[in-house]
Amino acid sequence: MTRSLDRYIFRTVMTAFLMVLLSLTGIIWITHALREIDLITNQGQTILVFLGITTLLIPILAQVIAPIAFVIAVVYAIDKLNGDSEIVVMNAAGISPARLFRPFLYAGVVVSVLVAFVSAYLSPSLQRELRDRATRVRTDLVSNIVQPGRFLSIEGGLTFHIRERRPNGDLAGILIDDRRNRDMRSTFLAEQGSLFRKDGGTFLLLQNGSIQRLEKGPAEPRIVLFDRYAFDLSRFTNEAPAAQVKNRPPRERYLWELMAPDPDDAALKAQPGHFRADLHDRLLAPVYPLAFVVIAFAAIGGPRTTRQSRGFAVALAVGGVALLRLIGFACIVLAIQSGAALVFLYGSVVLTCALGVVAIRRGVTIEAPASLTNFLSSLFARFAGQPAT
Repeated sequence: MTRSLDRYIFRTVMTAFLMVLLSLTGIIWITHALREIDLITNQGQTILVFLGITTLLIPILAQVIAPIAFVIAVVYAIDKLNGDSEIVVMNAAGISPARLFRPFLYAGVVVSVLVAFVSAYLSPSLQRELRDRATRVRTDLVSNIVQPGRFLSIEGGLTFHIRERRPNGDLAGILIDDRRNRDMRSTFLAEQGSLFRKDGGTFLLLQNGSIQRLEKGPAEPRIVLFDRYAFDLSRFTNEAPAAQVKNRPPRERYLWELMAPDPDDAALKAQPGHFRADLHDRLLAPVYPLAFVVIAFAAIGGPRTTRQSRGFAVALAVGGVALLRLIGFACIVLAIQSGAALVFLYGSVVLTCALGVVAIRRGVTIEAPASLTNFLSSLFARFAGQPAT
């Protein structure tokens, strides 16, 4: 009998979880995809390239959304069971809240395993693939898509313009406006140019031109004439130097690479705080679904009749989940500067789970304080024009 109930509750929770997860992920994916619409409108890419790049975001978004979607699913399932008086019947049949919590915990373990897999392996892998595809798009942009007579922005602050493309592939009438450095603007003018590769990098060789540099402030612009000048395009190609591949940011590294990094890693030496914060953020990622289900069930999992209000308990569950996650975000940010923030981070998670487990084992039913109930009743009665009872 209890196994049938476990399967029923587990199926209800997971069905609601998948529906909420797909809905929220789809909505947020659309908003992110619209930001990349310039791949088609400005950079001349096909719809397949657009979909291929933006679809890689879906598992990454799902990792962040999954714990929240799971909380919504748990609240929905418990509210449904309470609304149909099923929890009351189970409790009357001798099924304790701790026993009833078991299928919810099973569902939480499944979600935790999913989040652990995405955060430890899938997300870094997709982050790498995203950067590789983006660089391939930029390679096509530089070598194939730059059209004569068009001003084309490759990235924020860097604009290309060519007068014509010759049959041999050389470019003529080149203008490059570089505003990526806020303190200095550089404008390159060249009669002609050509792409070449050297030492694993890609360069645009400008010939017979000038560089105009304008520093921030009242300083006069400086003009430098050149016969040849190599403009580095390595960061916009999929043939970036090996050092760029080796010095990947923390978000592109697998969990085991963050746990045992190379002590001589240049990126680790430059940003040790980011590596520490990202490591512990990923370690705690699969813990949050378990913590959230404990909070939600402790707040609203107790048996209630249809006459008993569940609004306060639901608000308490949502508020507890939101507070714990906000503490997590804040501590991760602070951990970049100081590892002491991690003590508070882990302490808050452990304390929350411990209090929730105690409440579940004791079968505590959380109700709104009598003073709050009376205040709300009198307030509603006043607005309705009726005397408070």
